[in-house]
Amino acid sequence: MASRRSASVRYAKALFGLAQETGRVDAVRDELNGLLAAIAEVPGLADVFIRPLHPARERLAALAQLAGPLGLSPLVANFCAFLIDQRRTRDLAGIRDEFVRLAEEAAGRVRGEIVTAAPLEQSQLERIRSALARRLGRQVDLEIRVDPGLVGGLVARVGDLVFDGSLRSQLEQLRAQLTGER
Repeated sequence: MASRRSASVRYAKALFGLAQETGRVDAVRDELNGLLAAIAEVPGLADVFIRPLHPARERLAALAQLAGPLGLSPLVANFCAFLIDQRRTRDLAGIRDEFVRLAEEAAGRVRGEIVTAAPLEQSQLERIRSALARRLGRQVDLEIRVDPGLVGGLVARVGDLVFDGSLRSQLEQLRAQLTGER
């Protein structure tokens, strides 16, 4: 699995470099998203395009048929043809995810997740976003999820950093201190 991840990172970096050189980072991201959405929505398309069960020529023909209606640029179409030749189309979603991460990093943004026990008010969310942005020195795009199992408080995850201010975590720490567990 690690080799698939590292391959996705290598291919995404190559595509990102080309997209940056041509000033098309946002357009390439949108094209990759559109291609993956079409593959997910059209029955049987994943079997032909993603899974290497079909010969490369059939998969290239499917790509050629998709390129026009999806508005794929020559850059993305040629990149996908290269993935077909390298038998790496199964990594397309991972490549897109890494491409998006690189694009956000280059733009000074980072993605994060906030898990709360109850829905947050907009003002609370903005205070959290501001605090994280000050701490990280970047703009933070947050995905919000509610998990009543936290009991109270919140957990923020941004990259490798985790800020755990949940009541559940605090209660577990208190229990460990009282029982002498570590």
